[in-house]
Amino acid sequence: MLSESSSFLKGVMLGSIFCALITMLGHIRIGHGNRMHHHEHHHLQAPNKEDILKISEDERMELSKSFRVYCIILVKPKDVSLWAAVKETWTKHCDKAEFFSSENVKVFESINMETNDMWLMMRKAYKYAFDKYRDQYNWFFLARPTTFAIIENLKYFLLKKDPSQPFYLGHTIKSGDLEYVSMEGGIVLSVESMKRLNSLLSIPEKCPEQGGMIWKISEDKQLAVCLKYAGVFAENAEDAEGKDVFNTKSVGLFIKEAMTNHPNQVVEGCCSDMAVTFNGLTPNQMHVMMYGVYRLRAFGHIFNDALVFLPPNGSDND
Repeated sequence: MLSESSSFLKGVMLGSIFCALITMLGHIRIGHGNRMHHHEHHHLQAPNKEDILKISEDERMELSKSFRVYCIILVKPKDVSLWAAVKETWTKHCDKAEFFSSENVKVFESINMETNDMWLMMRKAYKYAFDKYRDQYNWFFLARPTTFAIIENLKYFLLKKDPSQPFYLGHTIKSGDLEYVSMEGGIVLSVESMKRLNSLLSIPEKCPEQGGMIWKISEDKQLAVCLKYAGVFAENAEDAEGKDVFNTKSVGLFIKEAMTNHPNQVVEGCCSDMAVTFNGLTPNQMHVMMYGVYRLRAFGHIFNDALVFLPPNGSDND
């Protein structure tokens, strides 16, 4: 009797695990038609600097004004010190930056999402941004408060990308059949991708609020699942040498790894000269990055960038 009971319990447990795996795999493979089996993962590169030099002065000025980036930073009360650092540093270079918090925080101005669930926060933030700003901004950048972003490099990377096309880019990761952009390095959506995502948010069969699974998947994976339904696929952003420009680690960690793996080429083995983001920074490291990127200058050395992205009106950026 005990043996039969034990066998029965083992069968129930194995059956439950098998069903859970089928549910999870089925969820992640949602929307995989024939078209998706032929989709190749893209590696998007920054424009060639020589090509920029061929653009007339008037065209360059028009380009610098046409790129408008709206920054979304998802925060929680425990992030208050990071929140302050991000507000005081790189977000000043966004054309507009807003903080979306899990609850009302009196210390800083933010938009209360009234939920602690990161996926729900992300959904609500995207919907708010699209509904309010779709006619004012053509690129939407979402980040954690541990991320440092160089917005001018982001604009340069996007220079030849058409925001009326469905772009979804950053640092991509492959998980089974699912390719997604890691939130650790920041996520960039074109206004067209925002439009497609917004049309799916009210359709739970395609973009569920809770995922409908036993094991909850991360918010960046959830986003990728929803976007696949809309024909929008993750694309990895790289420089002309194939180095990632959206980074999921800090500069310090990259240098440490380069010293171990490429001791004779620490700088070359570390990071892209056109890096857009670094992640995992403390508040103090944010200010150090701000100093190094925007304030430190070598006397007598003049940068001859062919294109200048002007700060937004009224900005107190560096």
